[in-house]
Formats: sequence, C-alpha cells, structure tokens
Amino acid sequence: MKRLMAALVLAAGAFLASPAQAAPEKIILDTDFSTIGDDGQVLIMAAQLQKDKAIDLLGITVVTGNDWLKQEVADALRAVERLGIEDRIGVYAGANLPLVHDPRSFEHERALFGFGESYKTSFHRPQPKDADLIAPPDGFAKKAKLRKEDAVDFIVDTVKANPHEVSLLVIGPATNIALAIRKNPEIVPLIKRIVYMAGAVDVKGNTTPAAEMNVWIDPEAARIVMREPIEQALIPLDVTDITQIGKPEFDRLTAGEGPVQKLFRDSWMAKKFAKEDKAKASVFDTLALAYLVDPSYATKVEDLYIDVDVAFGPGYGRTLGYWQKQPTDLLQKVKVVKQFDNKRFFDFYVDLLTRPVPVRLAE
Repeated sequence: MKRLMAALVLAAGAFLASPAQAAPEKIILDTDFSTIGDDGQVLIMAAQLQKDKAIDLLGITVVTGNDWLKQEVADALRAVERLGIEDRIGVYAGANLPLVHDPRSFEHERALFGFGESYKTSFHRPQPKDADLIAPPDGFAKKAKLRKEDAVDFIVDTVKANPHEVSLLVIGPATNIALAIRKNPEIVPLIKRIVYMAGAVDVKGNTTPAAEMNVWIDPEAARIVMREPIEQALIPLDVTDITQIGKPEFDRLTAGEGPVQKLFRDSWMAKKFAKEDKAKASVFDTLALAYLVDPSYATKVEDLYIDVDVAFGPGYGRTLGYWQKQPTDLLQKVKVVKQFDNKRFFDFYVDLLTRPVPVRLAE
C-alpha cells in the first residue's frame, strides 16, 4: 500500500509539472509594426496563442523600423482593436530614432553600398506629421489608446516586476531593448531570454549586401544587446530565406470572409502571387514567434559567438558569427537557427492566422 501511495504521489507530481500544466510564458513583443506584414501577422498569431493560454502577452512596444514610429503606432492601435484585445494588451511607443545611425544618410548609403529588396524602411521617406498618417484599410482605431508609459520604461518595469520570467520577442530594430539595458543595467540578469528575428550570418543581407534590415537600422543597438550575458536566440535570413510561403499556403490564408482574410487579399503578398503562381514570400518574424513558443520547430541550430559590425562602410550592420570565441570576453554564445521544419511550421502558421477574429480572451 505504501508503494502504491508513493507511486500515486509521483504520478500526480509529474502531471502537475508537465508542460501542458505550466504557466504560460510571459512575453513582451517589441516590434516595428505593420498591419499585415510579418509584424502584424505575429500579433494575430500571438493573440490566438494568448487565447489558448500558450503565452501571456504583457504588452507591445513599438520602435521605428519598417516605418516611422507614429505610423506604426497608428497601425498597432487599430490592430489590437481589430483583434478585440485593446483592453488587455497595451501599446507603448518607444524609440523614434536609432542610437547613432542617421536617417539623413540613407541616399548616401544607398549610392555607396547598394540596397536589396528590403530597402523601403522608414529611412527612405520623411517623418510623417499627424496629418500625414495613412489609415489602415479598415480605418484608424476608435477605442484603442496609446499607453502613457514609454516603451523603454515599460520594459524595465515589467522585467523588474517579473524577474527571470519575461522573454523579449524582438522583431524590429533593438533600439528599445538597448535603451532599457543602458538606462537600467540591473535588468540584464532578470531577463529570461531574447528571441530575435535579425541578422544574416552566412547569407547576404536584404537591405545592403552585408546587412539584414532589423540590424542595419540600428547596428549599435543590436551590438549592445547581443553582447549582454542573456540567453539569446537568433532567427536570421539564413532560415527565413528557406522557409517561405507559397501560393498553396496563401490560398488557405485567404479562404473565408473574416477581417484578417480581407487584409491578406489586399496585401502585397496577394499582388505577388497574382503575378506568379510559383512565387515565394518570406514571413520573417513569424518564425521567431514559433521558435519562442516551441524551439523544436528548428531542425538545425548552431551555437555561435555573435557580434555586429558598427564601422561605417560596406559592412555596416553585418552580423558576425564565430565558432570559437574571439580574443575578447565581450561576445556571447547565441543559438542561431539555420533550418526549420517547414511543413510543421506552416501548419501552425496557417492555423493561427485563419482562426476567428475578434479573439475572445478569457478573464
């Protein structure tokens, strides 16, 4: 009888400690938001995962990147309202400018170094005034309001209030994170982990021949954060270049009459697939969310010491990966994802993006 009781106690303990029973991971989404680009897709997917209690999305911090901060905030506010989560998930405005990189040098850099498919960053157009903001396809937000707290302070305060529990999903330039660390370095050992969509390690960049866009926008910020002794994982172009959506998956996304399906049908992706059935499109940031939720989506991961080139020139913003630590104690070993289980990932991706909206979050 004693052995039976002991077995029952052990079984109960194993059940309670199982992943299915674990508390959802606390996440801050740091993003250069776009309505139905990869950043917008991540928020839709995250809202559905929140409903499933697979994650606990604590807030959305916005940073200039794909567009200027004001436009991204307007798009993010409409997105949380469209998803029906505006009362639960706050939007916080962060850095409008990189730490050092001067947007006024854009045309100079473009002429000197050349630009790839992702050159249309915020830098290639003037900063908008309020009257210049472009409404999302379904109009500006009517209910959702920007939170008063600055994004950097929100990150610091949230990490301090939840030591060792908050993961940062960084899918834009790392400016907000670098500012938080420099302002309050005591948060470094309190951050659970950082998962980025950033960099190009063994492939060419998509903004300049050397650099991926999120790193190129603010190389100094990326270097500051990646050199900190925090558990970190990088989803670079190496894997996003070979994990791309095709027309069959896109057709699954656009089936139905929900608000998300309508946005997809009006998107740049729709135009691309309309021109060529065999076209492919990258869904960059969505891989970072999948990896954060379940690292087993990655089928090839390399542990590399990562650094960023911040010398102004053709290599500005290049992500450097070393197998062996260079003669410095500054570099940290980072998990660099090189391959994904594409079929499994796209089943996950399509499932979350085709669920009903608005999302009904449990109290």
